[in-house]
Amino acid sequence: MRDPARAVPLSLAIGTTAVTLLYLAANVVYLATLPLHGDPTAVDPMARGIQYASSDRVATASMQIMLGPAGALLMALAIMISTFGCENGLILAGARVYYAMARDRLFFRAAGLLNTRRVPAAALVLQGMWASVLTLSGTYSDLLDYVIFAALLFYVLTVGALFVLRRNRPRAPRPYRALGYPIVPAFYIGLAALIMIDLLVVKPRYTWPGLLIVAAGVPVFYWWRGRRW
Repeated sequence: MRDPARAVPLSLAIGTTAVTLLYLAANVVYLATLPLHGDPTAVDPMARGIQYASSDRVATASMQIMLGPAGALLMALAIMISTFGCENGLILAGARVYYAMARDRLFFRAAGLLNTRRVPAAALVLQGMWASVLTLSGTYSDLLDYVIFAALLFYVLTVGALFVLRRNRPRAPRPYRALGYPIVPAFYIGLAALIMIDLLVVKPRYTWPGLLIVAAGVPVFYWWRGRRW
């Protein structure tokens, strides 16, 4: 990348705008093809509507209305392609996080080693083992509820760090600037906090354990920092 100070913010703006428009367009299609309310005992996707779409698969129901039985197959293929693409990035990026943690002496030393192909193989193996354990702990929806709360929490902390850095390092070089600072970052923190509170109230079975797991990382961090693996 020749000019990251320009390219990174521009790509983020274009990418976020494109994804937002696609999500809005998809919801317009749902509302145009399916009724909002329906019958939970019905078998037909049209009769079940958006409210009672089978397994909450509104997109699949819309595709069935538009293309018939082939619509469900096409949606399944699209989901598979999207999932494999997402997993490719998450697996490679996740292993590098463990690698960086190990290099900072906050994780197993083996995870901070590269093999002959310059790949953190041990970190990938550990990640695969942990992912296998998680798949046995519940459904995809359950795991998503665990993860989304913790992800939002760290997003809030990351954006909040912007205010801390602006105050503690006012003269630090800033090739990347936050658009609309401080209103936009503060607005994001407020909205994310409201979503987390809503999750704690609506889905306490999954969000509270996720919060406790994250909180347990604080003493583990200080204990691990004093260890040598």
